[in-house]
Amino acid sequence: MDYQEKALKKHKELRGKIEVTLKDTLDTQEKLSTYYTPGVAAVSSYVAAHPEEARDYTWLNNSVAIVSDGSAVLGLGNIGPYGALPVMEGKAMLFKHFAGIDAVPIVLNVHTADEIVAAVTAIAPSFGGINLEDIAAPICFEVEDRIKAELNIPVMHDDQHGTAIVVLAGLINAMKVTGKDLHSCRVVCVGAGAAGTAIMKLLYRYARPVILAVDSQGIISKNRPGLTFEKRKLLEFTNSNAVEGTLEDAMENADIFIGVSQAGLVTTKMIQSMAKGAIIFAMANPTPEIMPADARLAGAAIVATGRSDFPNQVNNALAFPGIFRGALDNRVNKITDQHKINAAEVIASLVQEPSANMIVPSVLDERLVPAIAAIIR
Repeated sequence: MDYQEKALKKHKELRGKIEVTLKDTLDTQEKLSTYYTPGVAAVSSYVAAHPEEARDYTWLNNSVAIVSDGSAVLGLGNIGPYGALPVMEGKAMLFKHFAGIDAVPIVLNVHTADEIVAAVTAIAPSFGGINLEDIAAPICFEVEDRIKAELNIPVMHDDQHGTAIVVLAGLINAMKVTGKDLHSCRVVCVGAGAAGTAIMKLLYRYARPVILAVDSQGIISKNRPGLTFEKRKLLEFTNSNAVEGTLEDAMENADIFIGVSQAGLVTTKMIQSMAKGAIIFAMANPTPEIMPADARLAGAAIVATGRSDFPNQVNNALAFPGIFRGALDNRVNKITDQHKINAAEVIASLVQEPSANMIVPSVLDERLVPAIAAIIR
């Protein structure tokens, strides 16, 4: 099926894919007077005097802003706010369909950390949570940290943490299939941007494996000149032995490859050099670092991608609807690393008999949202 042609046709036909609906009708004068003037003045006065109860009288209990500046849109790069809007609308659909959450796309025509933080904190009183999306690294790290510090509502950059949670869930089950111990594994992660950084941080927090981070210039090592601040921070929990070299060097005897980089970066020769029972998470979209069939022929025991037409899709939608559902329902103000680990363990547990072709559940699994929401407390 030509999804590009179908998507263009359907989006134009519907004029976008989300809308606002009402919880009650305005079919009587009594309702109009209750919901608007004069009745609403009593609610406004009460909430103004008791702001801690605003969630009980407004949509704050079930609303999330999906905020992007369009600087890193799923494989398309910096295409700006208008280009980002269809993706944010799609995210809103996922929030509503899977978790019943009213999510509003907010695309910003600003790109500095100061401007994004100012915009988000200014609109925050209208929402019960903030989902940051498709904001390029390294600005995304500063933006999230500053917004979390300023606001008392759940804030999560899904490109970072949603991806990390699902990767960890998949690896928990991959360990069961291969008989490996994550703590003892050698992990190579290609891509030191938003997703790669969050993945490595969460893996280290969970199991402290040996991790080598690789970017376009090779292995990130303390001996390499010209490292950015963000890449120097990575060295706090990666490459403790100051290994140097190329991706090919890093892959030798590695147990796990995680790719959040670009198509075709990994060769069959690299996989053949890995440890027995190699685990490949090739998540570049739309074309992975290596195609699953090639990886398996080269000896990979498990292959995951970001695509829905291959087994083991690493899809953020496995995580974020349940996380925000739980945060809103349980009045969680901060989403912590422990919440992320708990969510990953829950996602993994829903696959009762993990196999090479089934290490994460389907995004359509109806158990996901309630199970994850129950542990976000």
